[in-house]
Amino acid sequence: MTDEMGAEKVDGMRVALVLATSAGGVGRHVRYVAAGLVERGARVAVCGPASTEEQFGFGRVGARFAAVDIADRPRPVNYARAVARLRRLPRGADVVHAHGLRAGGLAVAACARVAPEPLRFAQGRPPVVVTLHNAVTAGGKTAAVYGALERVVAKGAAMVLGVSPDLEERMRELGARHVEHALVPAPAPRRRPGPQTRTELRAELGVEERPLIVTVGRLAEQKGLGTLLDAAAGWARRTPPPLVAIVGAGPLEDELRARIEAENLPVRLLGRRSDVPELLVAADVAVVPSVWEGQPLVVQEILRAGRPLVATRVGGIPLLIGAPSSGQREAAVLVPPRDAAALERAVARVLDDPALAVRLGAAAAQRATSLPTEDDAVDQLAGVYTRLAHTRHAL
Repeated sequence: MTDEMGAEKVDGMRVALVLATSAGGVGRHVRYVAAGLVERGARVAVCGPASTEEQFGFGRVGARFAAVDIADRPRPVNYARAVARLRRLPRGADVVHAHGLRAGGLAVAACARVAPEPLRFAQGRPPVVVTLHNAVTAGGKTAAVYGALERVVAKGAAMVLGVSPDLEERMRELGARHVEHALVPAPAPRRRPGPQTRTELRAELGVEERPLIVTVGRLAEQKGLGTLLDAAAGWARRTPPPLVAIVGAGPLEDELRARIEAENLPVRLLGRRSDVPELLVAADVAVVPSVWEGQPLVVQEILRAGRPLVATRVGGIPLLIGAPSSGQREAAVLVPPRDAAALERAVARVLDDPALAVRLGAAAAQRATSLPTEDDAVDQLAGVYTRLAHTRHAL
């Protein structure tokens, strides 16, 4: 697939992008996909909750927006209304591309004929592409609903794109006919931190000569922040104790703050910040302790910043950092999820070995040069859309 092929074939194509509630990565991804498709001549409509348009401004990049309320939790009445709305909206589309399991299941229910024949589409309905951005980590009734949505997507989507090898394998096990790897690159940095950035931010945080450990992510269960605090209790015994700075907001904020205060942990919650690239430059070690991740934007930002990284060996992180091979240095230290002792030891190892820290930072910067770009992601999707549109019209 070449850039020219994607750009030529997508001109004039009608594409409907569907997403559910989003507070960050998925919404940003859909926005730059919409912008890239519009630049290539496609007519793009984005369907999702009104809050996503308010936050991401799809209309500002040339897409038409249609409000569809797709709730952030399994709610049968809400889902039935969303399916009915989606049945009306994308009738004229050449392809519907849903992002996330909730949006994907509802888009398939609205648009695709669920049948075993490969690439067969309901009369007058467009093919549905689904990108799976997250694994199902919930339990109980929620897990049962998401499991049903997984089966709907596997059976009815014309193409499933997964952000990590485990998601791709899961869809194949469920019988998905066409599965490919999704590209979800971090946006290109708008600025490069200057030489004084590290000194200024460390002074702002009051760390001076203390080590600075930085974690960036939503304050939610998936991010493994409880494990991070467990490890921080061990780092507190070091001399001097490092400061652990956590950037982000979310439902666990009060719980985390209470534990930090009760245990007197050397951890500070910084809330949302617009200077994440600068904070990463100021860090001695960046830590990603998540229970699961696909292609986390923050890992890509850490690699671009050339910082030593300690992360969990989950989802798409190993693929993202690049497996060490002959002539290639490791770009991160990987540890098992939910293993506070392993996380504590790995970070201590980097802090105690300046040569290792330098090697990790250099390998991270080198790995960053091979990461996909936003243009690569849009070109990939242009190729997927044109193949499906061609198959549809040939039937």
